[in-house]
Amino acid sequence: MSGAVGMESSDNGQWEKALAATGGAVANCFQCGTCTAVCPWGNFTQRFNIRETLHRGQLGLKPTEGLWLCTTCAACEVGCPRGVQIVDSVRGLRKLALSSHSAPKGVEPLLWSMFWDGNPLTQPPSERAKWAKGLNVPLFDGKAHEVLLYVGCSGCFDKRSQATTRAMVSLLNAGGVKFGILGDAEKCCGDTARSLGAMGFFEETAIENIATLTQKGANTIVTMSPHCYDVLKNEYPKRGGKFNVLHYTEYLAELVDGGKIKTSKPVGGGVTYHDPCYLGRKNGVYEAPRKVLESVGGVKLTEMSATKANALCCGGGGGRMYMETAAGERFSDLRIQQASATGAQLLVSSCPYCITMFEDSRKTVKGSALQVMEVAELLARAL
Repeated sequence: MSGAVGMESSDNGQWEKALAATGGAVANCFQCGTCTAVCPWGNFTQRFNIRETLHRGQLGLKPTEGLWLCTTCAACEVGCPRGVQIVDSVRGLRKLALSSHSAPKGVEPLLWSMFWDGNPLTQPPSERAKWAKGLNVPLFDGKAHEVLLYVGCSGCFDKRSQATTRAMVSLLNAGGVKFGILGDAEKCCGDTARSLGAMGFFEETAIENIATLTQKGANTIVTMSPHCYDVLKNEYPKRGGKFNVLHYTEYLAELVDGGKIKTSKPVGGGVTYHDPCYLGRKNGVYEAPRKVLESVGGVKLTEMSATKANALCCGGGGGRMYMETAAGERFSDLRIQQASATGAQLLVSSCPYCITMFEDSRKTVKGSALQVMEVAELLARAL
């Protein structure tokens, strides 16, 4: 049969593969265009059209570059009248592209880095706990510790994110929490592999991590990244890994509510909070980070025009964190403008990807004097 998109020839075999790879989800789309209307890319370029991407999958056509522009932020799923699992469809179509070696340059080396080094940052696994030097952070012992702090690749290797991890350690110590880390035994949670469509590799990673966590006696796991949080909480249980998983803002909110963390130094100035996609839209965690921020004396929290379920993606998800985004197409630039419009001096978030994207954009967006911080950093400053 022939396809209508660009008068290309479609392939029944490819259509059947797309249907299987997406678990049938791609077939449920009836091309209403609601997804395209709310997609963040609509603010910047016409190079990516999620409706067209799904339609190409339905027709058995080869994907365009747009397949790899998706940040998997799930804004498109919020108002979908058919309840299509659009993000899962994108992952499935990427899986097909990987199988035919038609992924963009850089994707396969990124996956190989995860395979050999246990992280997407091409860093030696032996240096995973280097961030903790001088902090006397113990290795996790299920018999002695109540919490396993799952640091994540960014929190271990990225210098900016290491500051957030160290702040979290100071908060846990201040709250009298008995905790430990996996150290060199920690590996990537697998989120990046899953986002890029390397589902077989993700399965292997998840099963290996579940075995490690189980062997270590982990019960309550606190993650620094919403991306680690999402897979440990929602994907690992499907593979036998049943743990009590909390994002660090959820755990800090519990400590604040219980009176275990009390702030003494007021932090002046206006604050606005950015909801990370994988924490907010994907998992409904909106109130915990705000509760922590509002517990700090002197904080005046002002919301941006687009917030919570309607928050604009930072642009770092879906593997985009490790790909080049052209100037003028960076979601974080627009988000910095939205944050500046509130009059706040501090833009606070709770995801290492968001922080990295905003740190870059605040240096280039004219007229912005914003300081970018993580929730943990702001709370630690108030101790």
